[in-house]
Amino acid sequence: MLWPYFRVKAAGRQNIPRSGPVILAPVHRSNLDSPLLAPLTRRRFRALAKESLFSMRPMAWFLVALGAFPVRRGSADRESIRAARSLLDTGAMLLVFPEGGRQTGDHIADLFDGTAYLAAKTGAVVVPVGISGTEAAMPMGARIPRPRRVCVAVGQPIPPPDRKAPRSVLREWTTTLTAGLQEAQDTAISLG
Repeated sequence: MLWPYFRVKAAGRQNIPRSGPVILAPVHRSNLDSPLLAPLTRRRFRALAKESLFSMRPMAWFLVALGAFPVRRGSADRESIRAARSLLDTGAMLLVFPEGGRQTGDHIADLFDGTAYLAAKTGAVVVPVGISGTEAAMPMGARIPRPRRVCVAVGQPIPPPDRKAPRSVLREWTTTLTAGLQEAQDTAISLG
């Protein structure tokens, strides 16, 4: 439904595993990012979304329909992490924005270690996803999206770190994810 409006061009869809625990790890430039990723795969995915979005009734209904659940940003939200682990332990696919909140520009911001932690504890592969055009279509503060071309590039899956990896290894693994995410973002930009 949204893809024709934004003339979405996608590459690398075959990189999303058809089964098993998967963390989709896209860049985050706009509130359009999550709904535009759904058509990439036939698998239904769940998503972490900032808690404040659930305080607005129409938005909360929409997010729950998309399979989202709240996370408190700026703290280690143990309840959300537990819920995410439980989902991944059942072989589900989970959307996590490793940059945290929305960012601007083409370069990947510093990533949080939460994605590495979830991947290590659940054995989930992590699939980096670059998205270009959503920031122009619906920048921060905009209420109505504008028709702009959106390009999505799905990168190569990254195997999880070892389940018992120390924090230093998780940080190193996060550097690998940053590189994969930047590569996917550069590919998305080149598709436009």
